[in-house]
Amino acid sequence: MSGVARLHSVVLDCPEPKALADFYAGLLGWKVADEEEDWVTLAGGDRTRLAFQRVAEYVPPVWPSAEHPQQFHLDLTVNDMAEAESQVLALGAVRHEHQPDEGRDWRVFLDPVGHPFCLVTES
Repeated sequence: MSGVARLHSVVLDCPEPKALADFYAGLLGWKVADEEEDWVTLAGGDRTRLAFQRVAEYVPPVWPSAEHPQQFHLDLTVNDMAEAESQVLALGAVRHEHQPDEGRDWRVFLDPVGHPFCLVTES
């Protein structure tokens, strides 16, 4: 089945695009493909892009509350959960206090500006 379009990039709002791009570059091992004052794009080896745009008066999502909903999040596959958790914390992530289904094959974190993301191990 062919679609009408192909995914070009996922874009995250943030207060400082370069700082958040640096966090995700370290997390994913991707390189900066484009950098402007208000926009930074990272590129993966398969032409996947993750971009960051400056938003004045940025308000981070509050999960699992609906007051400032997350609207989306990234699920990122890792081989070793303990090692990956240590590395994302060193990069500046925070382990979210709310961990639904604790002990499962995924954990919830917040990036440096509050976007939720999950580390997932394949079972």
